[in-house]
Amino acid sequence: MIPQPKIFAASASQSLAEKIAQAYGTELGNVAFSRFSDGEFQPCYEETVRGSHVYLVCSTFPSADNLMELLLMIDSAKRASASKIIPVMPYFGWARQDRKDKPRVPIGAKLVAKMLETAGATRVVTMDLHADQIQGFFEIPVDHLYASSIFVPYVQSLLDSGEVKDLVIASPDMGGSKRAYSYAKYFGCDVVICYKQRKKANVIDSMRLIGDVEGKDIVLVDDMADTAGTLTKACDIMVERGARSVRAMVSHPILSGSAYEKIENSKITELITTDSIPLKKDSPKIKVLSCASLMADAIKMIEDNASLSAKFIL
Repeated sequence: MIPQPKIFAASASQSLAEKIAQAYGTELGNVAFSRFSDGEFQPCYEETVRGSHVYLVCSTFPSADNLMELLLMIDSAKRASASKIIPVMPYFGWARQDRKDKPRVPIGAKLVAKMLETAGATRVVTMDLHADQIQGFFEIPVDHLYASSIFVPYVQSLLDSGEVKDLVIASPDMGGSKRAYSYAKYFGCDVVICYKQRKKANVIDSMRLIGDVEGKDIVLVDDMADTAGTLTKACDIMVERGARSVRAMVSHPILSGSAYEKIENSKITELITTDSIPLKKDSPKIKVLSCASLMADAIKMIEDNASLSAKFIL
């Protein structure tokens, strides 16, 4: 008898998990959290998971409580005899620490991978990792999905409606050029690159634009927006250089600090993102496209032992 998959949510990803369960065609499982006065917490499944394939929906954005919650849920499922334990992590936190870029710093992404394995994860589903090589930090299968399957149809709808006429794809930095070229190849359009220099994290020292944007409709692509400093500065520079419109597509809306104010005060036409991380507040300039169907389809394919490559548009 093939066990039915069970989908559970960490507290910070409750809304997304409900959408995933609905898209999959099942109900979200019940898990309760006991909380102590000092902030310690303990998850408890309120239904049996013995022999089940357990999917745990949790984006591990700060605070670290979200990661700890996921680790405890994995350990709890393992001790309750679940046959497979699969974290569904639309946003894989700590991924920017993927290498030693200076002396005496950790490789946080590798540490998180090992903690997930040690806790008892048997597979990981995630979306748009900050660096593809993070998959190699795991000794278990990693299903790395791409938000392009969500973004491409939306951009195509803009082209079909005439809102976007002369499309150019942009990258906010040299590191994101591969992603930008993939979109540009699909749409058959040009690419522009922003060359930036930083003095420290989240602070841009200077930025230069490589390519022509005059009279163009720009769509800037990136994996995340944290303080939105790079994104908004790039959009403002492109408008100053004569761009007709500037949109940005980011998979993960971290949007910390004054990010919302920067977006609303910038010349950006629209920020298109997913619900991998819940927005702290609504904004007229932010368009959210749900990744729930993508995650639900991935779960179905895993259960059917089917190839996930059909979900890769780019």
